[in-house]
Amino acid sequence: MMLMSGPILTLAAQTGATGWSPSTLETLRQLQSAALRDNYGYERLAHLTDNIGTRPVGSLQAAAAVNYVAAELRSLGFEVHLEKVQVPRWVRAEERCELVEYFGRVPGTTQKIVVATLGGSGVATPGGGITAEVVVVNSLADLAALPHEKVAGKIVLFNKRFDRSMAHSGFAFEAYDQAVEFRTAGRAAAAKAGAVAVLVRSVGGAEFRLVHVGETDYENAAHIPSAATTAEDADLIVRLLSQGPVRLHLELSSDMHEEVDSYNVIADLKGSDHPGQFVIVSGHLDSWDLGTGATDDAAGVSIAMATAHLLHEQNLRPSRTIRFVAWMGEEPGLLGARAYAKEHTPEMPSHFAAIETDSGAGHAMGVYFTGDPSLAALLQPVAEILQESGAGILQDLKEPSPDLIPLHFRGVPAFAPLQDTRKYFDYHHTAADTLDKVDPRELRENIAVVAVLAYALATTKQELPRQQLAVPDWLK
Repeated sequence: MMLMSGPILTLAAQTGATGWSPSTLETLRQLQSAALRDNYGYERLAHLTDNIGTRPVGSLQAAAAVNYVAAELRSLGFEVHLEKVQVPRWVRAEERCELVEYFGRVPGTTQKIVVATLGGSGVATPGGGITAEVVVVNSLADLAALPHEKVAGKIVLFNKRFDRSMAHSGFAFEAYDQAVEFRTAGRAAAAKAGAVAVLVRSVGGAEFRLVHVGETDYENAAHIPSAATTAEDADLIVRLLSQGPVRLHLELSSDMHEEVDSYNVIADLKGSDHPGQFVIVSGHLDSWDLGTGATDDAAGVSIAMATAHLLHEQNLRPSRTIRFVAWMGEEPGLLGARAYAKEHTPEMPSHFAAIETDSGAGHAMGVYFTGDPSLAALLQPVAEILQESGAGILQDLKEPSPDLIPLHFRGVPAFAPLQDTRKYFDYHHTAADTLDKVDPRELRENIAVVAVLAYALATTKQELPRQQLAVPDWLK
């Protein structure tokens, strides 16, 4: 996920030579204009979401999405191939939770608590479910400070609130990063403390009794059931606990099948002068299973497809090869991106740059870059063109879009559109992530940014500075 960013670099007057000739800069303007008129991207987004639907890894819909994107890119004349990715096949099943004991309960009744199993846990409750008291904690430190007997045999509710004020101020990903650790790390911590199950307050901004799901600990290190619950239900439990003990009955089941073969979709527009150098333009195909994944991340895939379509329609041939990638398996742990980086490790010096959109399709305001700070100065002529549609900001981002992390650690400069994400986490990983959440005009704005940036990177006469980092063990 995108993390803390550096200072915003606004436009400044430029003098001297740039990496683009005047004719190429004019081509970028024409490309931007065409993108702002074109509806191809929205039509592909609609098909991915309305017609194919949810695309959890290993599903029939994910396989259909692979075939659809590959066929569309082939129809544009690109060289398309599929690269195999091993993915898990996890299927959601029964989910039931209710309050069965609390102060003031009407005899013979219960209250429903809305829950959804966290992805990849693969741990069901025992036959008949679990009935246990609830203990609420607001941090991992709070949990660690509790005596063993206060946690053993209980259901732990992690009640970290998503900071909506921070999100509405333009720091949505920072708010997400603060809250998501309880979904990814809470289960293991609770199991170590003796808990029998975990509930996690939904990591999201909208409180419409929506459950925000997602992956729990990626390595499956803990073996207790885990689910997300809504913000409203978490608050209800806290209020009842202030009056006395609360007991929940929880039933969760899901099926973790053997891994299956899936694929990254890769399509190349061969470069005229440097065909062995690559500029990646990408999004990820898989989604969670509650909604149709319009903002996460069918929008990113459709932006990449629309960029390919625009270059085809404008009959543009870049100097470097533009490689369009629809990644598979981002949600359960960057599976496609990690597989690609391993497969293409010898070619990493030839990967000139990489772009991914994985933050929805809100109003585009500019370009994020991750790498050497001097990238800002190099991109200023491009920013001046993007400013014509209100997208001229250049901003340093310390960590790139998720699927670019394996490439970033191998020295590849990474880029993404800078978007309005204030409402992104209202729908992220929920049943409400559907086509209607994407504004066609704002989608076109993002397509314009990515198309202009991709062609600019693939035609610049300047080399981009690279930072070689130590690759962490989980990416090797």
